[in-house]
Amino acid sequence: MNPHIDPSVAEIERAAFQLRRLWAKPQLLQRLRERCGRGGRPIQLSSLLVIHAIAGQGSGSGDVTVGAVADFLDIDPSTASRLVGYATDAGFVSRTSSPVDARRAHLRLTEAGERVRALTDEFRRRFIAQLVADWPEEDRRTFAHLLGRFAEAAAHFPTNAAGLEAVGLGAEPELEAARRCANDG
Repeated sequence: MNPHIDPSVAEIERAAFQLRRLWAKPQLLQRLRERCGRGGRPIQLSSLLVIHAIAGQGSGSGDVTVGAVADFLDIDPSTASRLVGYATDAGFVSRTSSPVDARRAHLRLTEAGERVRALTDEFRRRFIAQLVADWPEEDRRTFAHLLGRFAEAAAHFPTNAAGLEAVGLGAEPELEAARRCANDG
């Protein structure tokens, strides 16, 4: 371990990695298939992310577009377009011409998409409630505040060249060599 890294930072990193399981539990995806009547078609994690992105922006007055989904998920617009296409093909998202700009697609959750969103939100909240059920209320409030603060900082950390340099991910020879190996293999 790097002697300059606070051990609590390493612990936070491990915990943050484990938290991704709140979204990708195989049991959740199986239960969603059963309860949402998708004819046994698998519900992909990418569709859940698109559903969450659209729902997270749908309450505002603006259009929900592929670009807005890309921004919300912090992914490339071409990747967002592909993921929105999968969610549309699966019947969770409808795409219409934007009433604001006909060159853009307006995205909306279908009835099936709303059902999946509601079920996943309920599942995660019940799951988390079980995990912290024996915690004192003050601990739950403190954890909620700190986790929210951490998530906000992570969401706003710059991933441009300067931000990557700040965390030691600049264009170093080792990284360039690793990138070449990945491209060759």
